Amino acid sequence: MMQTNLSAFNNKWYKPGGSLLKRLVWYQINILFFKSAFPFYGAKRALLRLFGAEVGSAVVIKPHVSIKYPWRLKIGNFVWIGEQVWIDNLELITIKDNVCISQGALLLCGNHNYKKVTFDLMVGKICLEEGAWVGAKAIVCPGVTLHSHALLTVGSVAVSSLEAYGIYQGNPAVKIRVRQIKN
Repeated sequence: MMQTNLSAFNNKWYKPGGSLLKRLVWYQINILFFKSAFPFYGAKRALLRLFGAEVGSAVVIKPHVSIKYPWRLKIGNFVWIGEQVWIDNLELITIKDNVCISQGALLLCGNHNYKKVTFDLMVGKICLEEGAWVGAKAIVCPGVTLHSHALLTVGSVAVSSLEAYGIYQGNPAVKIRVRQIKN
């Protein structure tokens, strides 16, 4: 039986974008203004735009959020990003209008191929469509789309795309009912 050999790991094919200097400056900005208790949403939106993110209006980014690469981030209007959210966007993450990402949620665009001796890096885009909600401590895996108004409940793990207006729970998340929104 074969065994994992991390000494053979090679992800030189992966290009994070931005120069080394840009990435180093971003890491410092991320620590000072996003991972910290810094409370000013407007300044956070401006910093993200400065580093290449597309950011809509009235976006709320709570304290202690981590964003790997703003140049791989598109955020619509009226989006809420809760405390301690980790946006690990090795690939493009698109967050459309009126999306809520609750505290402690993880958006993970990368993983490793456990079937390969070399533990190869695998990446995939994430899209959170209009009105989607990622519950607290939930995880969205690479290549997943939460379609319009889909809900991933607290602590659940989305390993495949979620249908529009579906409520999903568990690990892996399964549809448990239909989301009904009332006036």
